[in-house]
Amino acid sequence: MKRFHVHVGVKDLDESIRFYSSLFGAEPAVRKPDYAKWMIEDPRVNFAISQRRAKFGVNHLGLQVDEADELPALKERFEAADKGSLVDELGVSCCYARSDKHWVTDPQGIAWEGWHNLGAVEVVGEGTDEAQTQARSGCCSPATTAAATPQAARSGCCSPAATAAAMPQPARSGCCT
Repeated sequence: MKRFHVHVGVKDLDESIRFYSSLFGAEPAVRKPDYAKWMIEDPRVNFAISQRRAKFGVNHLGLQVDEADELPALKERFEAADKGSLVDELGVSCCYARSDKHWVTDPQGIAWEGWHNLGAVEVVGEGTDEAQTQARSGCCSPATTAAATPQAARSGCCSPAATAAAMPQPARSGCCT
């Protein structure tokens, strides 16, 4: 089964948590100093907000699969939708979770993430060395992104270097699962 994902950059995390908790009728399932996430069942939505960048609003969209064996079919759909630009990230730590991911960009430049969650982590970029984590300042992409696209990496973008470089600036200004 799949769950729709929306990630929004917010100016005031506490104010936004109050708003979305009232809107969804539930407190966040995950709450960190710079991040909150609701796992809504009706409709099935993974809705996340973060305060890691200056740009506010929709950051990226995605589809989360419940089981690892669902990810290859989702990857095929992503490849069919955006031939030639699919980017894979396996075992990446992002937004307090470790995941296997695939990224594509729609014709408007909006990043789409398809992933399977492998488990929680305590730190945004856990599993990377301290210099890489600080260089990314909240970025969820692998170390190669920080090195290859310093501006995108500093802005908090989750998508890998190839996707970040291909996206228009607004779409790559920050994201996380």
